[in-house]
Amino acid sequence: MSHVDDLIRLCQGHTVYIQTHNFPDPDAIASAYGLQELLKEYGVTSVLCYDGKIDKLSASKMLDTFRLRMLPYQSLISELRETDQIICVDTQKNAGNVTDFVGDEFACIDHHPTFVPVEYRYQDIRITGACATLVAEYYALLGKTPSRSVATALLYGLKMDTLQFTRGVTELDIKMFDFLFRYCDQELLADLERNNMEFSDLKAYGAAIESIQLYNKVGFSCIPFSCPDALIAILSDFILALIEVEVAVVFSFREDGAKLSVRSEDPQIHAGDLLYKALEGIGNGGGHSVMGGGFIPKERLEELGQYPADAIRNLFLDALTCKEDA
Repeated sequence: MSHVDDLIRLCQGHTVYIQTHNFPDPDAIASAYGLQELLKEYGVTSVLCYDGKIDKLSASKMLDTFRLRMLPYQSLISELRETDQIICVDTQKNAGNVTDFVGDEFACIDHHPTFVPVEYRYQDIRITGACATLVAEYYALLGKTPSRSVATALLYGLKMDTLQFTRGVTELDIKMFDFLFRYCDQELLADLERNNMEFSDLKAYGAAIESIQLYNKVGFSCIPFSCPDALIAILSDFILALIEVEVAVVFSFREDGAKLSVRSEDPQIHAGDLLYKALEGIGNGGGHSVMGGGFIPKERLEELGQYPADAIRNLFLDALTCKEDA
């Protein structure tokens, strides 16, 4: 890991764009916001940005709560230049879930494994439960006290990405929980964690239950309509909760293709590797050992024939078979 002082030095004198993955969740939003406020203390102006959609209640609620201005790529195209400085946060260039913006992605702060190595002038890529943990540590290392809002946002992102400290938790996540808890607004944190499901989400739950198919310990569910990224991830956790399931694969068909989410509690099956191998040549995917996401664009999805749900299931079963034969 490069020292955070190096990042600050590289940013000074520039307007910086802090880019999250295309469908920012609470961890991505919190990490970007926390970094923006930290850079501000060193005289660096930054713009939060993304491509895609803010498509989950928890994310939009967070933007409203902290009054965050997060700009979509379309509103920035006319002003971005090749020399503009971009920091990738909670994602990595060529990760499959992030648009290649006009500009220089000179820095990366992420907690996911690397599948396509890229040279950055600054990088902090460590496997932790949440990206918010890495940003929180910057405050601790620099001896800076996060504002009440920043501490609350970072703690919320940390809790959401670790599923309330039940998934992918590291020692550093626990340390940063302790650090942030001293400064957070506990009442506001509780409010953020309440009422994060919309009535329309129940339709997706029904589709996931109705379509589930079991192949040994692997459960597949297909949502035949467009579903927010964050909800697909929640549904994969929901399917994994079945006692018969050790690996859950959930996918949703949308106008632009198919979005996938995988969860694994089998130590022999790495969720990110499984996605990467199953979608190789047809889409993009990756993630942690226990969780990952992927996407198949519309033009490639059409190549899967008349029954794409069956074809996607077979891609994963083939990838699993190859792993067992290895």
